[in-house]
Amino acid sequence: MRIIALLATLVLSSAALAGPDDVVRPYPAEQVSPGVYVIHGPQGVPSRENQSFMNNPAWVVTDDGVVVIDPGSSVQAGRMVVEQLRKTTQKPVTHVFNTHVHGDHWLGNQAILDAWPKATLIAHPDMIKQAHDGAGAFWIKLMSDMTGGYTDGTRAEIPTIAAADGQEFRIGGKIFRIHSSTDAHSKTDLMIELPQDRILFTADNVLDHQVMNLRDGTFKGVLKATDRALALNARLYVPGHGRTGDRTFVEDQKVWFETLVSEVRRMYDEGKSDYEMKPVIAEKLKAFRDWPEWDTNLGQQISLAILEIEQE
Repeated sequence: MRIIALLATLVLSSAALAGPDDVVRPYPAEQVSPGVYVIHGPQGVPSRENQSFMNNPAWVVTDDGVVVIDPGSSVQAGRMVVEQLRKTTQKPVTHVFNTHVHGDHWLGNQAILDAWPKATLIAHPDMIKQAHDGAGAFWIKLMSDMTGGYTDGTRAEIPTIAAADGQEFRIGGKIFRIHSSTDAHSKTDLMIELPQDRILFTADNVLDHQVMNLRDGTFKGVLKATDRALALNARLYVPGHGRTGDRTFVEDQKVWFETLVSEVRRMYDEGKSDYEMKPVIAEKLKAFRDWPEWDTNLGQQISLAILEIEQE
C-alpha cells in the first residue's frame, strides 16, 4: 500500500511539472453560432488537476481571419486553444481581445503569438497599464504556485492596443463593439458585443451560476455591468466562466447581487457584524447553494459589501 501511495504521489508531482512543449489536455470547441466557437472550461480555481485551465476561450471566424477572445491562463492552455482553433478553420488569428487583467484570461497570449506573430492584442487601457506595472509578473507567479509549477515557461505578452468604451473594431466584415468599465469585476473590464449575431461576451462581469470573486471590483460596478448586459438583449451571452446561454443566468446573477447587497445594507444599519450576517444571507440565497465557489466567496462578498457601504 505504501508503494502504491508513493507511486501515485510521484505521478501527480511529475504531472504538475510542465516541459517546454506541454499542452493542457484537450477540451473540444463548441460552435455556439455560425463561425463563433467557445471552449467551455471547467469551473473552479487554477490547480494541478485542471492544469490551470478554467476559463472560456472563444473565437470568431471573419472574412479575413480569426479574432480570439481570452486565450487562457498559460502558454500550455494557449497551445490547447490553438490546437482546437485549427480544427475549426485554417485562417490565421489576426486579433486577440483580452477582457481584463486577471491572468487566467490572457496569459495564453504567448501561444497565440508563437503561432501567429502578427496578431494584434487589444485590451482595456488600465489592464495594459497594470500588466506593465507588475500584474503580469504577479499572475505568472500565482498560476505557477496554484498549479505546482505546471504553467512554468509562460511569459506575459501584454496587449498594445487600448480599447475605449463604445469603440467599434471592424474586422473582416464583423463589428466588435466594446462595452468597458472601470468599477466592475476587475476595474479593467471589457464586454464585447457582436451586434450582427446578437452575442455578448460578458467576460467575468457575468458568470454562469458561479459565486464571483470580487476582491478587485465593486458591487456597484458589477450590478451596472449586469444591467448593461441585460439592456443589450443579446440572443446569446458567453460568460467568462460557465456555460453559454440566454439571458436567464444574467438575470440570476442580478438577483444574487441585489439580494446580498440589500441584506448587508439592512443588517449593517442594524449594527450587525459580518459573521452575524452570513447565516441570514446564506438562507436568503439558499437557492444558489450549488453554485461553484459558494464556500470560498460568499463570506468574502459579505465583508467586501460592508467595506463598500462604509466607503459610501
